[in-house]
Amino acid sequence: MKRGLRINGGIRAAQIRLVDGENNQVGIVTKEEALGKAQEAGLDLVEVAPNSEPPVCRIMDYGKWLYQQKRRVRDAHKKTQHPIATLKEIRLRPETDSHDLETKVGHARAFLEKGHRVQFSVFFRGRQMLHKEQGSEMLTAIMGILQDVAKIERPSMMTGRRMTLLLVPK
Repeated sequence: MKRGLRINGGIRAAQIRLVDGENNQVGIVTKEEALGKAQEAGLDLVEVAPNSEPPVCRIMDYGKWLYQQKRRVRDAHKKTQHPIATLKEIRLRPETDSHDLETKVGHARAFLEKGHRVQFSVFFRGRQMLHKEQGSEMLTAIMGILQDVAKIERPSMMTGRRMTLLLVPK
């Protein structure tokens, strides 16, 4: 969208190339003559090509034109595709209780049914690192529970103090 278009009295050039309200070339006229024609039509005189010699001015309803430009930008923004499937992370601990685990798996099932990818992360603190098999067993159980709605994109793997599993909808 063009910004800073000069309108009516803001036009500096003495001679301008005029385009009337019906898109017809009028020709080269003085600024005063063009302003008179614009006022006669009840519209604005808008400088649309200030860099040409002489500048091109058009008789139009400037407020309506601005509104249409904003609407065009808004409509184009509406048509852009936003990613629907996002990554949802569910955080666990090795000592997460079975009921809490069932609740979190239920949330994961809902996310997967909506088309989201789900990453399970098991965090280990301190001496829990000695019992990594607890986290691995937990993620294996989760895979078994969710195998009807999900498939594994990245199997469980250890990264630092975190074990992750990435599931995607079937």
